[in-house]
Order: sequence, then structure tokens, then C-alpha cells
Amino acid sequence: MERAVTTLIDRVFGPGRFAKVSERLREGNTLLDDCSFVAMRESRPVGCVRLWPVTVGGTPVAFLGPLAVDPDERSAGLGQTLVESACAAAQAEGWKAVLLVGDAPYFTRAGFSAAHTAGVTMPGPVDPRRVLLKPLVEGGDLGLSGMVAIP
Repeated sequence: MERAVTTLIDRVFGPGRFAKVSERLREGNTLLDDCSFVAMRESRPVGCVRLWPVTVGGTPVAFLGPLAVDPDERSAGLGQTLVESACAAAQAEGWKAVLLVGDAPYFTRAGFSAAHTAGVTMPGPVDPRRVLLKPLVEGGDLGLSGMVAIP
């Protein structure tokens, strides 16, 4: 199954994904299995979302990515459903917030915002408008400041 999911991610993002800052936060990290999901159709993965533990200035948060949906399955809401499921699972596991680097117009529909990310520093170049947070508890996105790192 893992190989099929990796093939889906590779197909959606291509080899350029390995150059992204977000990939640095996944290398050598441990997937949050209970907060990561795969959507299947006819025994093949058509979508996936993964969450990883990171810290922002020492404060633990969950890091979302990649979110990958097979191009033939887009526009049906699968990506949003996967994101919402991952966030609900992270909330149930006690995480205070979810961080990601992504398209604000897409992710704001799931409750993400750049409103409280000014102090969040990624471990490499990234457009700060793409650094988004979603609180999972009241104020979970407040006061986060510092470098994002693998715990």
C-alpha cells in the first residue's frame, strides 16, 4: 500500500517535490498514522493526506502534507474531505494546531489562515503567504513563533 501511495504522490507532484522545504520536515520524521488517510477506489489509492509532528519554536503542532488527489478524481471534494478528516483526527489526538504550506484560497475553506503565522519561520525559502495554520483548540494558532523543526 505504501508504494502505491508514494506512486500517487509522485504522479501528482513530480520529482520537484523533493526540492521543497516541506519535504525537509518529512525526511527522517515519523508519520502520524492515526491522523493520515488514504482514499481508495477499486483497490487503488486515489487520494491521500499525511500529518507529521513538528515544532514551531519548540511548541508541538501537526504538519499537513502532502495532500495528493489523483487528477481524475479532482473537483469532487475529495481533497477537502481528506483535509477535514486529518484535522479532526489531529484534534482527537490532542494537537493544538495544524500547520501547512499551501494555496490559501483552497485551504481557507477548511479553516486555515495566515493571520497568525508572521512569527513562523520555515527551514528554507517559502512564500510566507503560503504558511497557514488551523487552530484545533481555542487559541491554538496564537503565540506560535520561531523555526519549524522536526521534534
